Amino acid sequence: MLRIKEIRLLLCFGHRYRQLRGDAVIELHLNVIAAERLDVGVEVDLALVDVEAVLLFNLLRNLLCGDGAEQSAALARLCGDADGLVLQSFRNTLRCFAVDGAHRGEGLLNTVVSHLVEYQYGRGNCHLLLHTKCCNLPVFRDLGFHEIARVDGQVVFLENRPHGFESYLSRLQRGHGRQAAIVMNANPFTLGHRRLVETACRENDTVHLFLVSEDVSQFSFSVRKQLVEQGTRDLHNLIFHETGSYLISTAVFPSYFFPSSEAITQIQAALDCKEFLRIAQALDVTSRYVGQEPFSPTPAVYNEMLRRILPEHGVTLREIPRFSADNTVISASKVRSLLSEPQSQASRLIKLLPPTTYQYLAGAHLIK
Repeated sequence: MLRIKEIRLLLCFGHRYRQLRGDAVIELHLNVIAAERLDVGVEVDLALVDVEAVLLFNLLRNLLCGDGAEQSAALARLCGDADGLVLQSFRNTLRCFAVDGAHRGEGLLNTVVSHLVEYQYGRGNCHLLLHTKCCNLPVFRDLGFHEIARVDGQVVFLENRPHGFESYLSRLQRGHGRQAAIVMNANPFTLGHRRLVETACRENDTVHLFLVSEDVSQFSFSVRKQLVEQGTRDLHNLIFHETGSYLISTAVFPSYFFPSSEAITQIQAALDCKEFLRIAQALDVTSRYVGQEPFSPTPAVYNEMLRRILPEHGVTLREIPRFSADNTVISASKVRSLLSEPQSQASRLIKLLPPTTYQYLAGAHLIK
Protein backbone atom coordinates (compact mmCIF):
# COMPACT_ATOMS: atom_id res chain seq x y z
CA MET A 1 0.00 0.00 0.00
CA LEU A 2 1.12 3.58 -0.72
CA ARG A 3 0.12 6.52 1.45
CA ILE A 4 0.38 10.27 0.94
CA LYS A 5 0.73 12.26 4.16
CA GLU A 6 1.18 15.87 5.28
CA ILE A 7 0.10 17.73 2.17
CA ARG A 8 1.60 21.18 2.63
CA LEU A 9 0.26 23.10 -0.36
CA LEU A 10 -2.90 25.09 -0.78
CA LEU A 11 -4.37 23.31 -3.72
CA CYS A 12 -7.34 21.77 -5.31
CA PHE A 13 -6.60 18.82 -7.51
CA GLY A 14 -8.96 16.20 -8.85
CA HIS A 15 -8.09 13.25 -11.05
CA ARG A 16 -9.93 10.03 -11.72
CA TYR A 17 -8.50 6.93 -13.35
CA ARG A 18 -10.75 4.03 -14.25
CA GLN A 19 -9.90 0.66 -15.67
CA LEU A 20 -12.43 -2.02 -16.50
CA ARG A 21 -11.39 -5.58 -15.70
CA GLY A 22 -14.18 -7.98 -16.38
CA ASP A 23 -17.09 -6.75 -14.29
CA ALA A 24 -14.92 -4.77 -11.85
CA VAL A 25 -14.21 -1.08 -12.07
CA ILE A 26 -11.04 -0.03 -10.26
CA GLU A 27 -11.00 3.64 -9.50
CA LEU A 28 -8.04 5.73 -8.41
CA HIS A 29 -9.46 9.01 -7.17
CA LEU A 30 -7.48 11.77 -5.51
CA ASN A 31 -9.39 14.86 -4.50
CA VAL A 32 -7.84 17.29 -2.03
CA ILE A 33 -9.72 20.53 -1.48
CA ALA A 34 -7.87 23.70 -0.43
CA ALA A 35 -6.01 22.57 2.67
CA GLU A 36 -3.10 24.37 4.26
CA ARG A 37 -1.70 21.37 6.06
CA LEU A 38 -3.58 18.08 6.15
CA ASP A 39 -2.71 14.67 7.44
CA VAL A 40 -4.49 12.88 4.66
CA GLY A 41 -4.05 9.28 3.70
CA VAL A 42 -4.73 8.05 0.18
CA GLU A 43 -4.23 4.32 -0.10
CA VAL A 44 -3.89 2.37 -3.30
CA ASP A 45 -3.63 -1.42 -3.51
CA LEU A 46 -0.90 -1.81 -6.15
CA ALA A 47 -1.86 -5.42 -6.73
CA LEU A 48 -5.08 -4.22 -8.34
CA VAL A 49 -3.65 -1.46 -10.49
CA ASP A 50 -1.58 -1.75 -13.65
CA VAL A 51 1.69 -0.02 -14.48
CA GLU A 52 0.03 3.01 -16.07
CA ALA A 53 -2.01 3.66 -12.92
CA VAL A 54 1.08 3.29 -10.72
CA LEU A 55 2.85 5.88 -12.88
CA LEU A 56 -0.11 8.22 -12.52
CA PHE A 57 -0.17 7.76 -8.76
CA ASN A 58 3.54 8.52 -8.49
CA LEU A 59 3.06 11.68 -10.55
CA LEU A 60 0.28 12.78 -8.23
CA ARG A 61 2.43 12.06 -5.21
CA ASN A 62 5.27 14.18 -6.65
CA LEU A 63 2.84 16.96 -7.45
CA LEU A 64 1.54 17.07 -3.90
CA CYS A 65 4.61 16.24 -1.83
CA GLY A 66 7.64 16.75 -4.04
CA ASP A 67 10.11 19.60 -4.20
CA GLY A 68 9.86 22.37 -6.80
CA ALA A 69 11.53 20.39 -9.58
CA GLU A 70 9.42 17.25 -8.93
CA GLN A 71 6.20 19.28 -8.89
CA SER A 72 7.10 21.00 -12.15
CA ALA A 73 7.97 17.71 -13.84
CA ALA A 74 4.73 16.15 -12.61
CA LEU A 75 2.71 19.08 -13.91
CA ALA A 76 4.40 18.80 -17.29
CA ARG A 77 3.61 15.09 -17.51
CA LEU A 78 0.07 15.34 -16.20
CA CYS A 79 -0.95 18.49 -18.02
CA GLY A 80 1.42 19.18 -20.86
CA ASP A 81 0.95 15.80 -22.50
CA ALA A 82 -2.78 15.78 -21.75
CA ASP A 83 -3.38 19.34 -23.00
CA GLY A 84 -4.62 20.26 -19.54
CA LEU A 85 -5.15 23.64 -17.98
CA VAL A 86 -2.64 24.47 -15.31
CA LEU A 87 -2.71 26.88 -12.44
CA GLN A 88 0.28 27.14 -10.36
CA SER A 89 -2.47 27.74 -4.17
CA PHE A 90 0.36 29.01 -2.01
CA ARG A 91 -0.08 32.16 0.04
CA ASN A 92 -2.09 34.40 -2.29
CA THR A 93 -1.32 32.46 -5.48
CA LEU A 94 -3.17 29.66 -7.22
CA ARG A 95 -0.90 26.88 -8.42
CA CYS A 96 -0.38 23.13 -8.87
CA PHE A 97 -3.86 22.50 -10.18
CA ALA A 98 -4.87 20.77 -13.38
CA VAL A 99 -7.96 19.84 -15.35
CA ASP A 100 -7.51 17.00 -17.80
CA GLY A 101 -8.11 18.13 -21.37
CA ALA A 102 -10.55 15.25 -21.84
CA HIS A 103 -12.91 16.94 -19.38
CA ARG A 104 -12.98 20.38 -20.96
CA GLY A 105 -16.46 21.93 -21.13
CA GLU A 106 -17.74 20.26 -17.96
CA GLY A 107 -17.50 23.39 -15.81
CA LEU A 108 -14.81 21.88 -13.58
CA LEU A 109 -12.45 24.83 -13.86
CA ASN A 110 -15.11 27.37 -12.87
CA THR A 111 -16.09 25.25 -9.88
CA VAL A 112 -12.55 24.77 -8.65
CA VAL A 113 -11.41 28.38 -9.16
CA SER A 114 -14.58 29.71 -7.52
CA HIS A 115 -13.96 27.46 -4.54
CA LEU A 116 -10.33 28.52 -4.20
CA VAL A 117 -11.18 32.21 -4.51
CA GLU A 118 -13.88 31.87 -1.83
CA TYR A 119 -11.47 29.95 0.40
CA GLN A 120 -8.73 32.54 -0.01
CA TYR A 121 -11.14 35.39 0.69
CA GLY A 122 -12.11 33.58 3.89
CA ARG A 123 -8.43 33.59 4.88
CA GLY A 124 -8.18 37.33 4.25
CA ASN A 125 -6.34 37.01 0.91
CA CYS A 126 -8.29 39.25 -1.44
CA HIS A 127 -5.47 39.85 -3.93
CA LEU A 128 -4.91 36.62 -5.86
CA LEU A 129 -2.36 35.81 -8.57
CA LEU A 130 -1.59 32.94 -10.90
CA HIS A 131 0.46 31.89 -13.91
CA THR A 132 -0.90 29.84 -16.77
CA LYS A 133 -0.04 29.08 -20.38
CA CYS A 134 -0.62 31.97 -22.78
CA CYS A 135 -3.18 29.93 -24.69
CA ASN A 136 -5.34 29.73 -21.55
CA LEU A 137 -5.57 33.50 -21.06
CA PRO A 138 -9.15 33.82 -22.45
CA VAL A 139 -10.37 31.21 -19.98
CA PHE A 140 -9.04 33.08 -16.97
CA ARG A 141 -10.15 36.46 -18.27
CA ASP A 142 -13.68 35.07 -18.19
CA LEU A 143 -13.06 34.07 -14.56
CA GLY A 144 -12.16 37.63 -13.57
CA PHE A 145 -8.35 37.61 -13.86
CA HIS A 146 -6.32 40.34 -15.58
CA GLU A 147 -2.94 40.19 -17.28
CA ILE A 148 0.12 41.76 -15.64
CA ALA A 149 2.93 40.42 -17.83
CA ARG A 150 3.76 37.55 -20.17
CA VAL A 151 6.56 35.63 -21.79
CA ASP A 152 5.26 35.17 -25.32
CA GLY A 153 4.38 31.58 -26.14
CA GLN A 154 5.23 30.41 -22.60
CA VAL A 155 3.41 31.87 -19.64
CA VAL A 156 1.19 34.75 -18.58
CA PHE A 157 0.95 36.22 -15.06
CA LEU A 158 -2.52 37.30 -13.89
CA GLU A 159 -4.25 38.89 -10.91
CA ASN A 160 -7.88 39.22 -9.84
CA ARG A 161 -7.78 43.02 -9.55
CA PRO A 162 -8.49 44.93 -12.77
CA HIS A 163 -6.04 47.73 -11.88
CA GLY A 164 -3.89 46.08 -9.20
CA PHE A 165 -0.50 46.48 -10.84
CA GLU A 166 -1.35 49.94 -12.15
CA SER A 167 -2.27 50.97 -8.60
CA TYR A 168 1.08 49.64 -7.35
CA LEU A 169 2.90 51.66 -10.02
CA SER A 170 1.00 54.83 -9.14
CA ARG A 171 2.09 54.57 -5.48
CA LEU A 172 5.81 54.38 -6.27
CA GLN A 173 7.71 57.53 -5.34
CA ARG A 174 9.22 59.27 -8.35
CA GLY A 175 12.79 60.52 -8.62
CA HIS A 176 14.59 62.94 -10.93
CA GLY A 177 17.48 63.13 -13.39
CA ARG A 178 19.39 59.99 -14.34
CA GLN A 179 17.59 57.13 -12.58
CA ALA A 180 18.61 53.55 -11.82
CA ALA A 181 17.14 50.61 -9.92
CA ILE A 182 18.35 47.81 -7.67
CA VAL A 183 16.27 44.84 -6.52
CA MET A 184 17.70 42.97 -3.54
CA ASN A 185 16.73 40.45 -0.88
CA ALA A 186 19.60 41.40 1.50
CA ASN A 187 19.35 38.28 3.64
CA PRO A 188 21.16 39.91 5.47
CA PHE A 189 22.63 43.22 4.24
CA THR A 190 26.39 42.80 3.63
CA LEU A 191 29.33 44.96 2.55
CA GLY A 192 28.78 43.51 -0.92
CA HIS A 193 25.26 44.97 -0.99
CA ARG A 194 26.64 48.24 0.36
CA ARG A 195 29.25 48.43 -2.43
CA LEU A 196 26.57 47.80 -5.07
CA VAL A 197 24.33 50.55 -3.70
CA GLU A 198 27.26 52.98 -3.35
CA THR A 199 28.24 52.43 -6.98
CA ALA A 200 24.71 53.03 -8.25
CA CYS A 201 24.29 56.16 -6.11
CA ARG A 202 27.59 57.56 -7.32
CA GLU A 203 26.68 57.10 -10.98
CA ASN A 204 23.06 58.29 -10.88
CA ASP A 205 20.91 61.14 -9.60
CA THR A 206 18.26 58.80 -8.17
CA VAL A 207 18.47 55.12 -7.23
CA HIS A 208 15.27 53.18 -6.64
CA LEU A 209 16.01 50.33 -4.22
CA PHE A 210 13.36 47.60 -4.29
CA LEU A 211 13.57 45.32 -1.25
CA VAL A 212 12.01 41.85 -1.59
CA SER A 213 9.14 42.09 0.87
CA GLU A 214 7.91 38.50 1.20
CA ASP A 215 8.80 36.75 4.44
CA VAL A 216 10.28 33.53 3.07
CA SER A 217 13.91 34.24 3.95
CA GLN A 218 15.95 33.50 7.08
CA PHE A 219 15.73 37.15 8.11
CA SER A 220 12.27 38.71 8.20
CA PHE A 221 11.32 41.59 5.93
CA SER A 222 11.18 44.02 8.86
CA VAL A 223 14.73 43.09 9.92
CA ARG A 224 16.10 43.19 6.37
CA LYS A 225 14.48 46.59 5.78
CA GLN A 226 15.94 47.92 9.04
CA LEU A 227 19.45 46.72 8.17
CA VAL A 228 19.36 48.14 4.63
CA GLU A 229 18.06 51.51 5.78
CA GLN A 230 20.60 51.74 8.62
CA GLY A 231 23.43 50.62 6.36
CA THR A 232 22.68 53.26 3.68
CA ARG A 233 21.51 56.23 5.77
CA ASP A 234 24.40 58.36 4.49
CA LEU A 235 23.33 57.92 0.84
CA HIS A 236 20.83 60.67 0.13
CA ASN A 237 19.70 59.85 -3.41
CA LEU A 238 18.04 56.55 -2.52
CA ILE A 239 14.31 55.90 -2.70
CA PHE A 240 13.08 52.71 -1.00
CA HIS A 241 10.25 50.57 -2.35
CA GLU A 242 8.67 47.26 -1.38
CA THR A 243 8.32 44.66 -4.13
CA GLY A 244 5.00 43.30 -2.88
CA SER A 245 3.91 40.33 -4.99
CA TYR A 246 5.29 41.81 -8.19
CA LEU A 247 9.09 41.37 -8.18
CA ILE A 248 11.09 38.32 -7.02
CA SER A 249 8.11 36.91 -5.13
CA THR A 250 6.74 33.42 -4.61
CA ALA A 251 3.94 34.48 -6.95
CA VAL A 252 6.00 35.50 -9.99
CA PHE A 253 9.38 33.82 -9.32
CA PRO A 254 8.99 30.86 -6.92
CA SER A 255 12.19 29.28 -8.28
CA TYR A 256 14.17 32.06 -6.58
CA PHE A 257 13.16 30.57 -3.21
CA PHE A 258 12.44 26.91 -4.00
CA PRO A 259 14.63 24.73 -6.27
CA SER A 260 13.31 24.11 -9.78
CA SER A 261 14.67 23.02 -13.13
CA GLU A 262 16.74 25.50 -15.13
CA ALA A 263 14.10 25.71 -17.87
CA ILE A 264 11.38 26.70 -15.40
CA THR A 265 13.74 29.13 -13.66
CA GLN A 266 14.46 30.80 -17.01
CA ILE A 267 10.76 31.27 -17.78
CA GLN A 268 9.98 32.68 -14.33
CA ALA A 269 13.05 34.95 -14.44
CA ALA A 270 11.95 36.25 -17.86
CA LEU A 271 8.49 36.94 -16.48
CA ASP A 272 10.01 38.88 -13.59
CA CYS A 273 12.08 40.88 -16.10
CA LYS A 274 8.95 41.80 -18.03
CA GLU A 275 7.31 43.10 -14.87
CA PHE A 276 10.43 45.09 -13.99
CA LEU A 277 10.33 46.74 -17.42
CA ARG A 278 6.85 48.08 -16.70
CA ILE A 279 8.16 49.50 -13.40
CA ALA A 280 11.20 50.99 -15.14
CA GLN A 281 8.99 52.67 -17.71
CA ALA A 282 6.77 54.16 -14.99
CA LEU A 283 9.78 55.55 -13.06
CA ASP A 284 11.92 56.60 -16.05
CA VAL A 285 14.61 54.14 -14.94
CA THR A 286 17.28 53.63 -17.60
CA SER A 287 19.64 51.20 -15.85
CA ARG A 288 19.54 48.33 -13.39
CA TYR A 289 22.43 47.35 -11.12
CA VAL A 290 23.15 43.76 -10.07
CA GLY A 291 26.08 41.97 -8.52
CA GLN A 292 27.85 39.30 -10.56
CA GLU A 293 26.77 35.77 -9.61
CA PRO A 294 29.68 33.35 -10.06
CA PHE A 295 28.48 30.81 -7.49
CA SER A 296 24.66 30.91 -7.15
CA PRO A 297 22.86 29.13 -10.04
CA THR A 298 19.41 30.72 -9.75
CA PRO A 299 20.63 34.35 -9.48
CA ALA A 300 23.05 33.61 -12.33
CA VAL A 301 20.14 32.50 -14.54
CA TYR A 302 18.25 35.63 -13.48
CA ASN A 303 21.17 37.87 -14.45
CA GLU A 304 21.39 36.14 -17.81
CA MET A 305 17.72 36.83 -18.52
CA LEU A 306 18.16 40.48 -17.46
CA ARG A 307 21.15 40.68 -19.80
CA ARG A 308 19.08 39.36 -22.69
CA ILE A 309 15.83 41.25 -22.13
CA LEU A 310 16.54 44.68 -20.64
CA PRO A 311 18.73 46.15 -23.43
CA GLU A 312 16.05 45.28 -26.00
CA HIS A 313 13.79 47.73 -24.18
CA GLY A 314 16.26 50.55 -23.58
CA VAL A 315 17.40 49.61 -20.07
CA THR A 316 21.11 49.06 -19.42
CA LEU A 317 22.25 46.26 -17.13
CA ARG A 318 25.26 47.10 -14.93
CA GLU A 319 26.86 43.98 -13.46
CA ILE A 320 29.20 44.96 -10.64
CA PRO A 321 32.05 42.57 -9.71
CA ARG A 322 31.68 40.96 -6.31
CA PHE A 323 33.45 42.66 -3.42
CA SER A 324 35.98 40.44 -1.58
CA ALA A 325 37.54 40.48 1.87
CA ASP A 326 40.54 38.29 2.80
CA ASN A 327 40.19 36.49 -0.55
CA THR A 328 36.58 35.61 0.28
CA VAL A 329 33.82 36.77 -2.06
CA ILE A 330 31.24 38.50 0.10
CA SER A 331 27.73 37.12 -0.16
CA ALA A 332 24.69 36.82 2.10
CA SER A 333 24.82 33.03 1.77
CA LYS A 334 28.41 33.07 3.06
CA VAL A 335 27.32 35.14 6.05
CA ARG A 336 24.44 32.74 6.81
CA SER A 337 26.84 29.81 6.55
CA LEU A 338 29.26 31.40 9.02
CA LEU A 339 26.42 32.18 11.42
CA SER A 340 25.52 28.49 11.48
CA GLU A 341 29.06 27.36 12.37
CA PRO A 342 29.39 25.89 15.88
CA GLN A 343 32.59 27.84 16.58
CA SER A 344 32.77 31.61 16.76
CA GLN A 345 33.23 33.30 13.36
CA ALA A 346 33.15 36.86 14.67
CA SER A 347 36.58 37.77 13.30
CA ARG A 348 35.49 36.72 9.79
CA LEU A 349 31.99 38.16 9.90
CA ILE A 350 33.16 41.62 10.91
CA LYS A 351 35.01 41.83 7.57
CA LEU A 352 31.91 40.92 5.56
CA LEU A 353 29.29 43.13 7.19
CA PRO A 354 28.61 46.85 7.64
CA PRO A 355 28.88 47.90 11.30
CA THR A 356 25.10 48.28 11.55
CA THR A 357 24.45 44.69 10.42
CA TYR A 358 27.20 43.30 12.65
CA GLN A 359 25.85 45.19 15.66
CA TYR A 360 22.34 43.89 15.05
CA LEU A 361 23.50 40.26 14.73
CA ALA A 362 25.65 40.54 17.83
CA GLY A 363 22.82 42.17 19.80
CA ALA A 364 20.45 39.40 18.71
CA HIS A 365 23.06 36.83 19.92
CA LEU A 366 23.37 35.38 16.41
CA ILE A 367 27.17 35.80 16.44
CA LYS A 368 28.84 33.32 18.76
